[in-house]
Amino acid sequence: MDKKNLTLGEFIIENQDSFQYTSGELSRLLNGLRLAAKVVNHEVNKAGLVDIIGAAGDTNIQGENQQKLDVLANEKFIQTLSKREIVCGIASEEEDDFISINSFDKQHQNKYIVLIDPLDGSSNIDVNVSVGTIFSIYRRITPVGTPVTIEDFLQPGKNQVAAGYIIYGTSTMLVYTTGDGVNGFTLNPALGTFYLSHPNMEFPETGKIYSVNEGNYVHFPQGVKDYIKYCQEEEGDRPYTSRYIGSLVSDFHRNMIKGGIYMYPKSSKASNGKLRLLYECNPMAFLAEQAKGKASNGHQAIMEIEPTELHERVPFFCGSKKMVDKAEEFMNA
Repeated sequence: MDKKNLTLGEFIIENQDSFQYTSGELSRLLNGLRLAAKVVNHEVNKAGLVDIIGAAGDTNIQGENQQKLDVLANEKFIQTLSKREIVCGIASEEEDDFISINSFDKQHQNKYIVLIDPLDGSSNIDVNVSVGTIFSIYRRITPVGTPVTIEDFLQPGKNQVAAGYIIYGTSTMLVYTTGDGVNGFTLNPALGTFYLSHPNMEFPETGKIYSVNEGNYVHFPQGVKDYIKYCQEEEGDRPYTSRYIGSLVSDFHRNMIKGGIYMYPKSSKASNGKLRLLYECNPMAFLAEQAKGKASNGHQAIMEIEPTELHERVPFFCGSKKMVDKAEEFMNA
């Protein structure tokens, strides 16, 4: 069979043996995420037709205004994963605390937890800019048969067993890794099926795109300012092109295909940056490293950081390896 004709379900089954835990539980979990993604995709695509755009009137744990689609996406992913009885715990960027799930017939026997950003970039939804979902999967570390605890969620990124994102754009794609490379699947809306469209995705070793909110330039550390100036200098293959969408999934996806670096550094306005270690940075770092890229906080590999709280924020530099290396040089000068 032509690899590009493989459906996501067929691909998961065909590659199950390459995953060190082959009980089938992870496969069912990925299929659950696939189902929820299709439901959210349907809602995103009719956002201009029904009353699901704009602010919901609430704030999340970070004090940010929740969009109506944030709330909807959060509910859909939690409901889908809970009802299929395939996870023992879920943590969401939109929830104050983690959720412990007890399958009535299994008594906490499930082995996996999921951390999720249900709708990354949702503030862009009412102007029709691509948004996405980011997910991260770990094996629990507390004993099977007991309720999950905060310890199960505060694991370093290097412990991830799978991670990925869904991008809701001109086409809807699901991109994921289980530690054996990165593959992308595009949704055929007529059939409701994801097909392998981007096998073995990799970052070019270097690129010509830098992605950062330059409106915050005056608030950035000097090392970041110096690197941005380096990107803008006319020398060799520079200047680089500035491309910033404001949706992490979209910026990451473009840079992985074309080559580039994404930056959300700390600033005088946000001492630890804005992005969350567990819901955004760790899964994207896992994907980047599996795609021969690199992810750093400017001084340390993202996946080596030991989390201390569920909604911890960290500075984030991610993309083509040589570009991240150069950014680190400026940060550590």
